[in-house]
Amino acid sequence: MTSHEKEIKINSWLEQCNLEFLVIQGMGGSGKTTLAKYIYNSNWKKFEFASFLEDISLGETTLAKLQEQLLKDISGGGKRKIPSVSQGTPKIEQALEMNRALIVLDDLTDRSQLVKLLGTSKINSKSKIVVTTRENTDNWFASSCWRYQKYDMKLLNDDESLELLCHHAFRAKKPVVDLEEIVKRTVKYCEGHPMTLEVFGSSIMHDCYSKKTWECQMRLFESNMDSRLHDVLLRSYESLPFDTVKQLFLHIACFFNGIDKDYAEKILEPDYQATSGISTLIQKGLLSVPPNKTLKIHRLFQEMGKHIVRQESMNLPAQRSRVWLSNDSHMILRRGKGSNKVQGLTLDMKMLGDDFAFKSSALKTDAFKKMEILKLLQLNFVELGGSYEHVSENLRWLCWHGFHLNTIPSDLYMGNLVAIDMSYSNLEVFETPKDIQCLKILNLKDSHNLREIRNINRIQKLESLILWNCYSLVNVCKTIGGLTSLSLLNTTGCKNLYNRKQIDLSSASTSGGVVREQHTFSFPVSLHRLFLKDCHLTHTHILPLSFRDQPFLQYLNLGSSLLESLPSYDHLKRLRVLDLSFCTRLTCLIDLPNTLAELYIYGCDLLKKIAFQSHRFTLQEFGYKGCINLYEVEGFFKLVPIAKLDETDLGHMKWLQEYQNHEVCLVGDDELIAGRSRHIQMLYEFDIMSTTMPDIRDPNMTPEYISESGSLSFDVPSCPKNKRLKGLNVGFKYSMFGEDWAWFCKISTIIGVVDWMYNPKVIGKSEVGEVCMWISYLPIGSILDIGDTVNVSIVVIFGVEVLECGVSLVYSNQETLENDKGCIEILGGDLSGFELSTRGYYLCRRDYFDLMEVDRLTHDWFRSLVGDTIDNTEIRGWRKTGRPKRVNDPSFTELKTIRCIIHGPQLMFILTNRRTFTSLKTCPNHLLLIKLWHSHQACLRGK
Repeated sequence: MTSHEKEIKINSWLEQCNLEFLVIQGMGGSGKTTLAKYIYNSNWKKFEFASFLEDISLGETTLAKLQEQLLKDISGGGKRKIPSVSQGTPKIEQALEMNRALIVLDDLTDRSQLVKLLGTSKINSKSKIVVTTRENTDNWFASSCWRYQKYDMKLLNDDESLELLCHHAFRAKKPVVDLEEIVKRTVKYCEGHPMTLEVFGSSIMHDCYSKKTWECQMRLFESNMDSRLHDVLLRSYESLPFDTVKQLFLHIACFFNGIDKDYAEKILEPDYQATSGISTLIQKGLLSVPPNKTLKIHRLFQEMGKHIVRQESMNLPAQRSRVWLSNDSHMILRRGKGSNKVQGLTLDMKMLGDDFAFKSSALKTDAFKKMEILKLLQLNFVELGGSYEHVSENLRWLCWHGFHLNTIPSDLYMGNLVAIDMSYSNLEVFETPKDIQCLKILNLKDSHNLREIRNINRIQKLESLILWNCYSLVNVCKTIGGLTSLSLLNTTGCKNLYNRKQIDLSSASTSGGVVREQHTFSFPVSLHRLFLKDCHLTHTHILPLSFRDQPFLQYLNLGSSLLESLPSYDHLKRLRVLDLSFCTRLTCLIDLPNTLAELYIYGCDLLKKIAFQSHRFTLQEFGYKGCINLYEVEGFFKLVPIAKLDETDLGHMKWLQEYQNHEVCLVGDDELIAGRSRHIQMLYEFDIMSTTMPDIRDPNMTPEYISESGSLSFDVPSCPKNKRLKGLNVGFKYSMFGEDWAWFCKISTIIGVVDWMYNPKVIGKSEVGEVCMWISYLPIGSILDIGDTVNVSIVVIFGVEVLECGVSLVYSNQETLENDKGCIEILGGDLSGFELSTRGYYLCRRDYFDLMEVDRLTHDWFRSLVGDTIDNTEIRGWRKTGRPKRVNDPSFTELKTIRCIIHGPQLMFILTNRRTFTSLKTCPNHLLLIKLWHSHQACLRGK
């Protein structure tokens, strides 16, 4: 938000009556107090009384003293002694009701302070109260008669950060040329935090043109937080109500920043009540959870947390509760210097570089002898020698990527482990220990030598089993079907696991292996998410794909299977997401369940038709790029070459068959048009027929009403004898320019019975200097009456020049209609999802806000379509089904939370959002990247 936009928002609040409070919330040092001072200094003269109570959270002044100051400021009298808070509150309430005041309460930490300072009574409607806080205030005003407006202090973007840093360092808006790189690195380090930028800039101002000084100051900030920053940020930490929540924060800061929220919660729940603790940290502003459901701590809060841990022992890492630097951890293990204070330790050999690689084998387990309370252990590509009985029995999390042994050591106690992550391991057989009763997550991803998992029924609390890319896996103990808590099973890439014939492992060592018939694979009843991508599946008696025993299934990934069709899934009442991408043998999908909200069929190049049980299209997300033969999705669209339609399909437009071999390049829906024929196509959507042709002369294309502009009006005439009005043919001639286009065909009547705005999914593109014709048929005759004035206009948003438009009335024989009542047509069926608050219909399946976000569409574009009657935010997030529906049913799992607990940092940079996905289409190897994108999305959300 720009400074101008901030000022408009604040002025709007100041001018509104009965909106007493402005709550400014944000992290420490984000500029809340600065903004509050600006509001106060700019406006205090407009009020009878004014009061500014600063730094309330410090507690240097008692609440009673604060009440005395506030009462003095808003009453205009001398300072009155208030013996107790309970006696002071009624006096303030009385003054607030009578007097018109501007009040700032700076840095409140909880609602009780607000109530004790102001009471709960009615406040003068012309008074204004600014509250600044680090807390989440959503519940502060829930039971009050007060009304408030919330203002979230957003951190600065890169440009704003650069300007603020340069102002304090150079007293200028931009850095000198020679220092641009180091200044931008500093901006990146500060992550938009105003106070950090100010402190850094001020600290270097004395020698701001020396690159060496900048480098030195950067190292100093990274290794030891400035005391001014630390003191401000520490207030949030010190305000945490329980020691367990403080310990939880320190664990997240040191080990779980950027990690999946559910994953971290499960690990930390037994010892720290993580579910409620994380909620508290969010409430206090120390933690956030972005849409990808990971834990996110701002860099400065993370550095503060690590600084707190360092202070436990400045010079001896082994005497700290948490060791997160690989250099420190390597030293502790190499020297055997562990202590009974260490709760968590991380060692990643790849972080140490090649110089340390040969030292890995010298590390011993002896160092764990003294780590009796060790709960979190993360070892990446570390080889340990010695007995594993020394490893703490209190371990909750064992993350050992690249585990070097073939089997799990028998002397490693796993009784308290909640999560095991042995991705990229050398395991060949996973023999489940007997005492593993607490385990909920087992991740053996990319363990390429793993052949067998035994006695898995011992892990009765197991919720997530991840076997992604375990290529050699041929057998999972059949007792897996008896696990009652397993909700996620990921066997992506396990291409040998579901084969009909496999190697008998029991004979492998003596006879080289005996081919035997595989037993029927039984999936647990409890499954919610199932990944079977790249398993080369076919529908067999060994692996029936009907999933009749999995009634709770929400997410199903059958990508890259060899299926030609799917069994009926009408019994899967909770299925939300179905992924069939790159199932290259699929030809049709019918009777898809009504509950389905997301469908992905990328690269299904033989797929032709999709139909639903409800005969309606209800998908919220639908990916179909590469389906070059897909011509119909029931309730969504039908796109067919004219050459493949007969006279019955075309009706009164059968004359188009004469031009079936003409060619037009389609633009619009990139997923739909990629790889399609250029021959003229007919589009059906919302029961509207439309096509694009070259500019040709044909008597059938001469309209009854014509205009050389983009709009016209006419009055509906009387019908010819024995005829009945069916609908309208609407068309226009146009040329296109630029890379983007957007236009709507708008039809309305003076009396408001008809008000439709239609944006077709695809349209023909005119080449430079050429003209095209858009021809459509809208079946709206049954709702038009004789004498109605009909307005037809082509509303251009950008990229199109309208040369002329025309309308013709289409009639049917009265006898035909009476004999065939099914022929009475009306536009679109149920269009409630596309209805605006004006009662008009916005027949568009595209969210044009995507273009606004990249500045390719102005903010007032919607006004040119509907006028000033409604705000354009009404169609923000518009989907293929229209306005997103709000689901109140608690049994409906939010789609964005249906995801897999797998992390792929190497993919995160390129595979983070849909805008990135769009850019992948231009890459030479875009199909491979799209598959990577697709796998990544599946892993993040099961979505």
